[in-house]
Amino acid sequence: MIAHLQGRLLRKRPQEAVVDVQGVGYRVQIPLSTFYKLPPEGESLELRTHTHVREDSLQLFGFLTQEEQDLFERLIAVSGVGPKVALNILSGIEAPELAEALRTADVARLTRVPGVGKKTAERLVLELKDKMPAPGPTAPSPSPASATRRDLVSALVHLGYSQPEADRVAERVLREDASARFEDALRRALRLLATR
Repeated sequence: MIAHLQGRLLRKRPQEAVVDVQGVGYRVQIPLSTFYKLPPEGESLELRTHTHVREDSLQLFGFLTQEEQDLFERLIAVSGVGPKVALNILSGIEAPELAEALRTADVARLTRVPGVGKKTAERLVLELKDKMPAPGPTAPSPSPASATRRDLVSALVHLGYSQPEADRVAERVLREDASARFEDALRRALRLLATR
């Protein structure tokens, strides 16, 4: 099993990176949170990896932090949650926030992640609530507007819009209504993007 890669970043896309390790290019699927923190193409990189083997495929999933990898491995241990769903969850919510939502049984927060329905959220809470590590030192919690902005950008990138485009439209939507609920902000953002 491949547990770690160290090499040069050949190519990066929102959910994929190709890492050159001594002349061999490894294609690694990554969450958006890892993508945002990757160095520029051509620079050196280290990734923690999870090797997923099935009859018909061998896939690598990569993470910059141990926390992301641990959460990914806990998520795929839940019945009905495969690696693609787990990657989607980690792309839609930052690892510390995900751990907190699971620890506090915040089903509403989990269902705001694109592709996670109420039943899946409830199953995740049921199976993982007691397996989440205790919270570390308390950091200031993000303001509702910044949390909505982060969720909005994540959802738009997940829907195929570029990061700069998602940033611009999220900025505009929340400038017009800083207290907008996520669902309303997303609808407004999609309307604005459709008129371009």
